[in-house]
Amino acid sequence: MRIFERLKYILGMKKIAIFASGSGTNAQNIIEYFVHNSNIQVCRIYSNNEDAYVLTRAKKFNIPTLTFNKNDFLKTDKIINQLKNDETDLIVLAGFLWLVPINILKRFTNRIINIHPALLPKYGGKGMYGSFVHEAVIKANEKESGISIHLVNEKYDEGEIIFQAICKIDGNETPDSLAAKIHTLEHNHFPQVIEEFLST
Repeated sequence: MRIFERLKYILGMKKIAIFASGSGTNAQNIIEYFVHNSNIQVCRIYSNNEDAYVLTRAKKFNIPTLTFNKNDFLKTDKIINQLKNDETDLIVLAGFLWLVPINILKRFTNRIINIHPALLPKYGGKGMYGSFVHEAVIKANEKESGISIHLVNEKYDEGEIIFQAICKIDGNETPDSLAAKIHTLEHNHFPQVIEEFLST
């Protein structure tokens, strides 16, 4: 083990793996939040989309990446072996659209968290992501929406909720304007919740 890696191990450095499928604004926000943190670091970005802009964001911060397809994810040990090699402490899903397979769930029990752009248990489940969530919330005439950060299990958006934050919905709200409010909540709260989770 290299001296720097050994020192991090001795000092109890916590390592985060971020899984993302798209642009990666939340991933970058998390990276920036921890970039000067001596106790927590983002060790790798994983993506199921080789064209995802999150990979470009990772490169700007010199963070290693790993891309994979469905076969890699579901039928091989490629992902879990890399997670083990990196000595990963926490997996963070930040706009990642696939269900996590059982082998990873078992290896990282209660150490995988996801952020969802609505107030669970409403407006969760398969297909409830991005603008689809906001459209459903507005169509139902809800008075408020928000974010839910939760533990990940074998079903979409059904793990234990560990944090929620709320925003009001205006009478003239659109999916785009609601998305902007949700992004603000995500960026304001997600990194802090990760930090608090790792300290418990």
